[in-house]
Amino acid sequence: MKPDASKPNPWKTFLAAALLLSGALRFAAAARAAEDPLPAAETILDRFVEATGGKAAYERRRTEIAMGTMEFRAAGIKGALVSYAEEPSKYYSSLEIPGVGKVEMGVSDGVAWEKSELMGPRIKSGEERSQALREARMNAPYHWRELYGKAETAGVETVNGEECFRVVLTPKDGRPETMFFSKKSGLMRKSTLVASSPMGDVPAEILTDDYKDFGGLLAPAKTTQKAAGQEFTVTVESMRVNEAIPPERFEMPDEIKALIKK
Repeated sequence: MKPDASKPNPWKTFLAAALLLSGALRFAAAARAAEDPLPAAETILDRFVEATGGKAAYERRRTEIAMGTMEFRAAGIKGALVSYAEEPSKYYSSLEIPGVGKVEMGVSDGVAWEKSELMGPRIKSGEERSQALREARMNAPYHWRELYGKAETAGVETVNGEECFRVVLTPKDGRPETMFFSKKSGLMRKSTLVASSPMGDVPAEILTDDYKDFGGLLAPAKTTQKAAGQEFTVTVESMRVNEAIPPERFEMPDEIKALIKK
């Protein structure tokens, strides 16, 4: 039996309505996007400074001594971590893992170095050195304009169920890094970069969580880092600020000094 062409086809009516609704929704979404443009990267980064304590709090901060742990849960490995930092760019950290040994690294007078029982002493160079110098810059969020020559808001992405602005920062010397800042709180929730290492370039993802007040500034007490199929967690248990640090703490080991002389 042929359908009566004089009667309306309910399926055609339904499809036409669906297409009209789809077009209306797309138009509404486009209109909302036009009304609510992405904020400038500078606005997002400056908001992060304020959300974590403000400019004055960063300017008062001259030294940091942090203690915590680094854990490779899948491998059942956990070690004690301690780091020292002093304005503008002095840095030293050590990680002691039972059965593995001690890993030391630091930055002083523009030299980035590392010493471990597994790889011995070495001086970082190239992209690896550039990354180490940026990481060693104390109060780095406050000094982002000094560290990066370009910052752009690249879009919106959900991180652990939270909408975040995606900001791409290009260092004055090195490869771009991407940071994700919560729309709601302004806090950074994730960062991604290509990390340089003796084994080559490794894409890495760092999740930041559990922000706590450490001496007047909010900082993540927990970071989870994923790279090369491995995952480890750094937990900050305590942090002392503006405490005098003996100058010798930032002295390079004799083995590093010997490498410099060569």
